[in-house]
Amino acid sequence: MEYRSFGQTEMQVSPIGFGCWEMGGGYGSIEEGEVIAAIHRAIDLGINCFDTAEAYGMGRSERLLAKALGARRKDVIVVTKFGINYKNDRPKGRDSRPSMVHAAIERSLKALDTDYVDVYIVHWPDRATPFDETLQALEEVVQQGKVRYVGLSNFTPDEIKRCMKSRRVDVLQYGCNLFDRRMAKWIFPYAHEHGIGVMTYGSLAYGLLSGAFTEETTFEEEDWRRRGGSNMSLKLFAPEVFKRNVRVVNELKAIAEGLGKKLSHLALNWVLSNPAVSVSLVGARRAAEVEDNMGAIGWKLTDDVKAEIDRVFAEYEIDAAPNKWTESID
Repeated sequence: MEYRSFGQTEMQVSPIGFGCWEMGGGYGSIEEGEVIAAIHRAIDLGINCFDTAEAYGMGRSERLLAKALGARRKDVIVVTKFGINYKNDRPKGRDSRPSMVHAAIERSLKALDTDYVDVYIVHWPDRATPFDETLQALEEVVQQGKVRYVGLSNFTPDEIKRCMKSRRVDVLQYGCNLFDRRMAKWIFPYAHEHGIGVMTYGSLAYGLLSGAFTEETTFEEEDWRRRGGSNMSLKLFAPEVFKRNVRVVNELKAIAEGLGKKLSHLALNWVLSNPAVSVSLVGARRAAEVEDNMGAIGWKLTDDVKAEIDRVFAEYEIDAAPNKWTESID
């Protein structure tokens, strides 16, 4: 396994990370024993970054991760996020007030069965709370030894800069994939300039770039993709674009096959080729999926292949990186 610097932190991180979103529900059904086996296999293969959040099933993902890690927790980097409020067991608004910072870290530490988390991230910007108050509270939990480093997810470029005036941001987490290059244009250059570690989620376009879907694919009732997705995912699964996106995927699959690779390897390698990216998060339900993801590392895309990929998107008139920050990711 190759490792990368996680921004200016002292941590070295595997380029492939284990994303734990689907462990909290919302991605259809999962089998707990298989997920635990997948986590064990990931550690065996050298994957050392595990990303979860309190909002993933109201702590369900954190608890399952803790169960799987056990005594191996000391060998990995655990990232979790906070800032989503709940009402009647459903997500209800954002809350990054200082009181939430202190209360949420205690809940996450208990769920994760650990004394500290390596990176604590504000999941979504709470614009009703001054950012300096949130950052001050985060510094307090760092000083208390409960958190090593802090980060932001899904903040606008200007919001990141405002936060940096209050306290250094160590890590940023954003969606990025071949279909969605907004953050590669508007966030990653700033992160690279300031030595901020970058984690990407949705690197396989929430399963679309796995190559497993057909134009007739449907999703389980509890799967968020069934409703088309949100601005965060560029609504890649909406009925009016899903079939087109599958056709794009089929052309990308042909490019990958020409390289002797799988489409997922091509897609992940493309994300990891960005010099700002430290780790690309990928979910896995089975050990075999973790093993397969390893095919994304140890080789480099050429400029010619990248140009061939871009020609496919141009052919379908897909603008994956708009020239202005005009689309909200909320």
